[in-house]
Amino acid sequence: MTSAATAPLSVPAFRNLWLASILSNLGSFLQTVAASWLMLQLTGSPLWVGLMVASPTLPLLFIALPAGAMADLVDRRRILIVSQAIMAAAAAATALLWFLGILTPGVLLALGLLLGVGLSLSLPAWQAMVPDLVPSGQVAGAVALNSAAFNVARAVGPALGGIVVATAGPGAAFLANAASYLAVIAALATFRTRALDGESESITTAIASGLRYARFTPAYRWLLLVASLFALTSAVLQAMLPNLTADVLGGGAATYGLLLGAMGVGALAGAFSRPWAGGRFGAAMVPASIAVFGLAGMGVGLSRTLPLAAVGMAVTGVLWVWILSTLNATAQLLSPRWVRGRIMSLYTLAFLGLLPVGSILAGALGSVVGPANAIVALSLGTVILGLAALRMPLPVLERVVTPSPPEDWEPVPHPSAVGGDPVMIVNTWEIDEDRLADYLAVMDELRLVRLQTGAFRWRLFRNVGDAHRMTEVFLLHSWEQHLRQHRRIDAAAADVIRRARRFDRSGEPETHHLAAIDVTDPAARPEWDALVAVHEELHREDAIPLPGVPGGADGPDGPDGPDGPRIPPAATHPASVRRPARAAAGAGVSADHS
Repeated sequence: MTSAATAPLSVPAFRNLWLASILSNLGSFLQTVAASWLMLQLTGSPLWVGLMVASPTLPLLFIALPAGAMADLVDRRRILIVSQAIMAAAAAATALLWFLGILTPGVLLALGLLLGVGLSLSLPAWQAMVPDLVPSGQVAGAVALNSAAFNVARAVGPALGGIVVATAGPGAAFLANAASYLAVIAALATFRTRALDGESESITTAIASGLRYARFTPAYRWLLLVASLFALTSAVLQAMLPNLTADVLGGGAATYGLLLGAMGVGALAGAFSRPWAGGRFGAAMVPASIAVFGLAGMGVGLSRTLPLAAVGMAVTGVLWVWILSTLNATAQLLSPRWVRGRIMSLYTLAFLGLLPVGSILAGALGSVVGPANAIVALSLGTVILGLAALRMPLPVLERVVTPSPPEDWEPVPHPSAVGGDPVMIVNTWEIDEDRLADYLAVMDELRLVRLQTGAFRWRLFRNVGDAHRMTEVFLLHSWEQHLRQHRRIDAAAADVIRRARRFDRSGEPETHHLAAIDVTDPAARPEWDALVAVHEELHREDAIPLPGVPGGADGPDGPDGPDGPRIPPAATHPASVRRPARAAAGAGVSADHS
């Protein structure tokens, strides 16, 4: 278990970044303890303290999606360097203003929000980079090690933060945090610039593609739902801990740091025991951990002595890491490379983005019923969530198959540019009546493939005059989006497409590619030569193969040969780029790749 848990540390790039992240996380906990305690001293308000706790993650609500798109379109190393520099500047400014004696609650909160901006830019790129640094079989271990790095800092940082605040003042903690980001920047400076994946979408289009992929991937929907609800209910424990410490336990900054340290010690144990828990409890591990986390949180809220509260915090630390490292690793392993940054930004938004909402909710409730009662009430909500999650079809980390490129799936001949949008793809099958039920089941799978990879609308139509003919229609915003759609096909999607095309009586559905023409604007109407140019681009040689699944309609050893059937330049096609049903052996203009 220990060997599997520590195997990613044998990769130098990951190891260097991991060691640097321990220092950075340590600095972040110094900042958290100092800022929360200082806000309590300045205002005495549970609501202000809740806002301060929420400030580092509140910007995620607005920045996470663009940051995720940037993580897929821009070199992730550069994003991380810039984001670390922003956080270092915010922490240094907080220290300077405190030493000058002009730090007010509003300015303290504003600088906390600036720290949150840097964190929002950093997290999707950081999480999406993990599978780039280690082999796919070590991703779960790498995520757990990142959790361990975070929780080593949690175990030491809060107690150290309490000592620093009590002896040297909050300014020293802020200054130490500013210096800690330099270690991460130094580690990142040794990385090579990442080769981009060929995606050239705008930020807006990239965000829409990521949202569409998550929307039409059921496993993600359930994962994001559980993560977001857990964030809302579990945030109360840390949001109300300063007030619980002062008002109920009668402690100070050192006691507050000790309680956070107890949670960190438990979390550290959780990071190294997560593989055991996953193997022992299987699909029930995450739901059961959420329920028990809620029970432990209720125990903390009901505690009136420091030892009992510390034990409860330690238990929540173990379960916190079991839950979050499992959900995080599952999200990463489920993500294709082309959309991983956006998927991780959605996960970050679902959890960390809603933590501040939960903190604010906890602060508001605590102002009315007191911090202890607020912890008990919202922790009861966590218990209910865990019990409900037992009935949800959550993906299980140990069973996740990471999307991989398909075998025997080659680029297909497409015009490099086609004017007019949107673009419509029309595929028509002739099916046998005894295969209708199986055909419709596969088409439901194909629907998800089209929508996950870029289509914004999909429908299946029946021919009213011929019950044997079924036509699939899907729309994309542009021809460029359709070209990207081809590059996004993974092995599982390719299998669905292959199974779908076999239902056609002749072996291949009939396909048309249609690009919209604007007839209302004379300046936008294409000339005939422009329409013909697309056709000629497909046939610039004497004859072109129609690849896709090599081997044409009958496989690699079939009568069409390894390159598929060949169409002479004299072959005629409508402007919609149509292939005859039998001749279309898996081209980009046929249903198996469209």
